[in-house]
Amino acid sequence: MCGRFVQKSPLHAIQQIFDVETAWVEVAPNYNVAPTQQVLSIIKHENKNRLEKLHWGLVPPWARDISGASRMINARAETVAEKPSFRNAFKKRRCLIPADGFYEWKGEKGDKQPYYIFTPFGPPFAFAGLWEKWTDKKRDEKSVYKSCTIITSASSRSIREIHHRMPVILFPEFHEKWLNTDIQDPKALKIILRKGMVHDLNYHPISKMVNAVKNNDPGCIEPIAV
Repeated sequence: MCGRFVQKSPLHAIQQIFDVETAWVEVAPNYNVAPTQQVLSIIKHENKNRLEKLHWGLVPPWARDISGASRMINARAETVAEKPSFRNAFKKRRCLIPADGFYEWKGEKGDKQPYYIFTPFGPPFAFAGLWEKWTDKKRDEKSVYKSCTIITSASSRSIREIHHRMPVILFPEFHEKWLNTDIQDPKALKIILRKGMVHDLNYHPISKMVNAVKNNDPGCIEPIAV
């Protein structure tokens, strides 16, 4: 799974790597991104890549409220095309979620060691994601809650000893294919996830300070000796 990650790259790096023409948000480093927080996301709008902020934890349009968002932070690649909460977004509303690394924990409950995991080719990279719009019809039809989820897959050998699941990180040459809303066939989309996924990752142990969301600084990702 992916339950915490890092977004620390500056706006100019995100714009360059992801061909972003418009940015509707301010960009500030976040070393401890947690569920329900707003995260930087890239969507296709009028055939251009636009940088927005979406709440992490997908809320489907038919949901009664947003209370279940924290349980929808991940969508399994194996079932995303069939699950009612994700299948429509899988066809029509895909996004890229820029990241510099993510966290995973290993060990016995109560004494788990956190690890920082990252790509060997450097940040920022992109998680394959989905996004949705939800409107609270009881209050304001114009009030739209935009949210997203990160697609996960079985872990590659490179981090399998840390955790059995990992987020799908896409190679740069697959970014535009993933955002292309003309592609809606689930089989074709699953091929993109399978062929475009980065498998070789690096990691190192980090301080348990990352366990508390309030801790949000470069110290979260510094390697330690264990």
